Amino acid sequence: MTLKDPSKSASSSSGLGSATGQGDAGIGSAETIAIVLSVLWLLVVLALYVLAPEGRGITHWTPSLLTALAIALPLVMIWVGTSALRSARVMREESQRLQSAIDNLRHSYLTHSQQNAAASEPSVSKKLEEIAEATRKTESAIATFQSSRSVNPTRPAIPAEAKELAQADQGSLALGTTAEDIAPPLASDQFIRALNFPETAEDEEGFAALRAALKDRKAAKVVQAAQDVLTLLSQDGIYMDDLRPDMARPEVWRQFAQGTRGREVATLGGVRDRTSLALTAARMKQDPIFRDAAHHFLRCFDQMFTGFETEASDGEITALGSTRTARAFMLLGRVAGTFD
Repeated sequence: MTLKDPSKSASSSSGLGSATGQGDAGIGSAETIAIVLSVLWLLVVLALYVLAPEGRGITHWTPSLLTALAIALPLVMIWVGTSALRSARVMREESQRLQSAIDNLRHSYLTHSQQNAAASEPSVSKKLEEIAEATRKTESAIATFQSSRSVNPTRPAIPAEAKELAQADQGSLALGTTAEDIAPPLASDQFIRALNFPETAEDEEGFAALRAALKDRKAAKVVQAAQDVLTLLSQDGIYMDDLRPDMARPEVWRQFAQGTRGREVATLGGVRDRTSLALTAARMKQDPIFRDAAHHFLRCFDQMFTGFETEASDGEITALGSTRTARAFMLLGRVAGTFD
């Protein structure tokens, strides 16, 4: 539907109204023609009566109903036709008047809508400003939260002495020795204690277990990979001592070591700390160095545990699952989808 120009609609409406008023007040062309035809017909009838020869024509008609109908019927037909024309003209004028009223209503509605839109624009702008302000506050809160989780210089992931000990051992591993061939196998309790790293700088038992693990090539590989990820996680304020994961049963760990994946071993990803999960997932996406270190650690832990499970008891598996290294595996494995 095409909208008409409001000024033209208003002018046409006023013009139609005046024309309609003039037509209703006076005699139209149809009425004038009807009067003329009626007069002419009466003159013809009168002429036939007056000018007809004596003894012939209408002068010898006997007055009857048929004669009256013959004279009156043309007049009736003329005025019936005139009435029909007048009704058609009135209907046409009413239709035009109705269309004009509809155009005026449409114009009023559009004008009212524009006024309402102009009036509501300040409130919409105010709402947008409130949303922008709320967004800025949220970003500020997130930044504050992230800064509160930043690394604490006074709280390292593992004691500095343990870190130096592991780094010093990395150099000797690169050269390769045969000392491990004659060294006795690493005891399970020492290996599990090494995976938890020393608690403090005075933890002599922890350092002794760490030294023994670093002399074993396979154990040293896992320990050093764990040390790397624990240090990187601590940069985001994520410490394994703060995590309280849901501990999986030994049989679930054994199923994982035997290659089972999916829902059956999903309980291994028992870390529920949403903050740590979110920060770790973001770091995995944004930091390629962290991502490579995490995947390397997951591979090393998987290979280590496959061999450890075959000789370990349920108690030893439970003890290993409580170490810092195992908690890091739970956290990184859930973020990386290892248990899916």
